[in-house]
Amino acid sequence: MKNRITELLGVKYPIVQAPMGWIARAQLASAVSNAGGFGIIETSSGRLDEVREEVAKMRTLTDKPWGINVAQAFVRDPDIVRFVADQGVKFVTTSAGDPNRYCEALKGAGLTVFHVVPSLAAATKAIEAGVDGLVVEGGEGGGFKNGRDVATMVLLPLVCSKFGVPVIAAGGIVDGRTMAAAFALGAEGVQMGTRMVSAAVSPVHQNWKDAILAAKETDTVFLNRFGPGPALRALRTEKTTRFEKEPPENIMAEMSKALDLYFGGDMEASIALSGQVAGRIDEIKPVKQILEETMAEFDATLATLSARYGHQAQPA
Repeated sequence: MKNRITELLGVKYPIVQAPMGWIARAQLASAVSNAGGFGIIETSSGRLDEVREEVAKMRTLTDKPWGINVAQAFVRDPDIVRFVADQGVKFVTTSAGDPNRYCEALKGAGLTVFHVVPSLAAATKAIEAGVDGLVVEGGEGGGFKNGRDVATMVLLPLVCSKFGVPVIAAGGIVDGRTMAAAFALGAEGVQMGTRMVSAAVSPVHQNWKDAILAAKETDTVFLNRFGPGPALRALRTEKTTRFEKEPPENIMAEMSKALDLYFGGDMEASIALSGQVAGRIDEIKPVKQILEETMAEFDATLATLSARYGHQAQPA
């Protein structure tokens, strides 16, 4: 496939791996890049020394393109722009903050900058800041969310109708059919989060993967809609079911033992950030298989739609 996203990223497939804290590191990101997609290294863990080590690992694990995400709410280093530029990457996504904060400096350092947006207002602000493109993220996606969530089916075509920049769709993307739907709505690339969490090479504990496989489409919860702090979409557990009705005073404090859940397998220790597509995942697969099956189904979906609806009705 050739479009603006594949050309900007230098990839075979316009499929991007979401920059999930602690998870989106060299082990997973290199597998995505090696399979023809675009791996991204996270900074939302806030542990830049560890991130630097992961970047060094990436150079030994892949010679394919990859990028870095700057999660502004979690990165306190004033030299983050220099840090990212020094890693030798050409593409960066920014999120969880004002796009004006780093966009000019990152572009001045020669990087292509996409900003993650959950609303038309946020997209407008990012465009005015001078970003090269957008990651348009619907509220059905996992992780940190806008409290006033908007589904991808509404948000994506709305943003694409207003701006001409290349767009990567996020939230609800799990296979070729959802990718085809995103392209029909105006996207030129897609981002996968929960699908990658459940991948065979994903570093998270098997308990989390098993919980994704067991989840129904109704087994995520939207937490902390009214703050303080960010809203979250997560897997339903005893803890998150309780938080759905009785929000904690400080939702971020509940992430203090995230590693006990992520890599220790204690599903009640913290909050397992996951999207609604958990209800559509029923098998753990290698990243390469995920990407290849996604592209094959994408092509088949377009062919089926064209065969079924592509003819022009003849006048009576």
